[in-house]
Amino acid sequence: MKNEKPVLDIFDKPSFFKGIFLSMQHLFAMFGATVLVPILVGLNPGIALFASGVGTLLHLLITKGQVPLYMGSSFAFITVMASLMKTAGYGGVSQGIIAVGVVYLIIALVIHFIGYDWVDKALPAIVVGPIVIAIGLSLASSAAKQATMVNNNYDVKSFAVAIATLLLTIGFTIFGKGFISQIAVLLGIVCGYILSLLVGLVDFTPVMNANWFQVPNFEVLFVNSHPSINWGAILGMAPIAFVTMTEHMGHIMVLNDLTGRNFFKKPGLDRTLVGDGAASIVSGLVGGPAITSYGENIGVMAITKIHSVYVLIGAAVFAILFSFIGKLSALIQSIPGSVLGGVSFLLFGVIASSGLRILVENKTDFNNRRNLMIASSILVIGVGDAMLQLNPQLSFSGLTVATVIGIALNLVLPKDIESKK
Repeated sequence: MKNEKPVLDIFDKPSFFKGIFLSMQHLFAMFGATVLVPILVGLNPGIALFASGVGTLLHLLITKGQVPLYMGSSFAFITVMASLMKTAGYGGVSQGIIAVGVVYLIIALVIHFIGYDWVDKALPAIVVGPIVIAIGLSLASSAAKQATMVNNNYDVKSFAVAIATLLLTIGFTIFGKGFISQIAVLLGIVCGYILSLLVGLVDFTPVMNANWFQVPNFEVLFVNSHPSINWGAILGMAPIAFVTMTEHMGHIMVLNDLTGRNFFKKPGLDRTLVGDGAASIVSGLVGGPAITSYGENIGVMAITKIHSVYVLIGAAVFAILFSFIGKLSALIQSIPGSVLGGVSFLLFGVIASSGLRILVENKTDFNNRRNLMIASSILVIGVGDAMLQLNPQLSFSGLTVATVIGIALNLVLPKDIESKK
């Protein structure tokens, strides 16, 4: 399955010095999105950063250190969490997030007993490839908005910095030798940040105002909130778990192709789901957002060919430490969207390209009308985000709808359709 030997495989350990830079690279890649979710919802960004680190370590522990995934704040729950913060406060949001984790555990238990064989039947290359492509391309608009907008207004300087960051990252990846190419994303971000400073896109005020040491204001469930069950919050958030569950499976598909392994089989989809669910439960207990696996960090692994879980452990430890160091946390938050958007052009594009590679390696025949119909439906619904909204609190993303339709078409359409012409 692997086309090229990785620089560091899953169980390879980098030197201490290199490990610091490689881990910081992953931290920078996920930081913006992880702290943006709590800012939009009204939660504490420091708690979210802490929860992402603890959640990642917990996921690695549960999956026996075999699955290199980083866990960060999920965007799927923003609308319902923002609504609950206005009505039920931290207590309601926390109960909803814990309910999401419990749903993961229940589904994992079911999969544990029925096995994973159904995954291979439901998700062949003609379904997996387009889904992975859609995962990458569906994030394109988010990257473009980060790259071009400042305070909701188009800014040509921001776009120029984004393109420069993209080109520099590509340059470090292609022309960099040895360790330079391995930290290409980190170097791209640093250079982009310097360019942003020169054109006046960086605001140092939050950094100056932040304390060197600050303990996140943890909101412990039933300690900092009224000890009562909020069924509205639980029933409002729990169903959305199926949305992020589908995205999680998509990320596992990308990792399978990237690392040449089958994580559905070993350590098992049940374990990866338990790890994801446990991360959300812990986050909910301390007042953080729902947690899910992050495509940004998968993109970093694809570019650098460094799949080491030790690097992700380092990133998780840094995330926990930085949640207590106010000025460092504020400094990273000061990285402008132009820089993050420029890097995301590459990271998200690499994910989409991985889906294309799946189709090519499996020699998918697009002269076959069946394959063409399945791929076309998945791509347009997924990339276009044709979401299914049942009520203001319950909606399924275009990726989820595309996945369900793709699986259904693959199971229903006859495989010998061409012979029936």
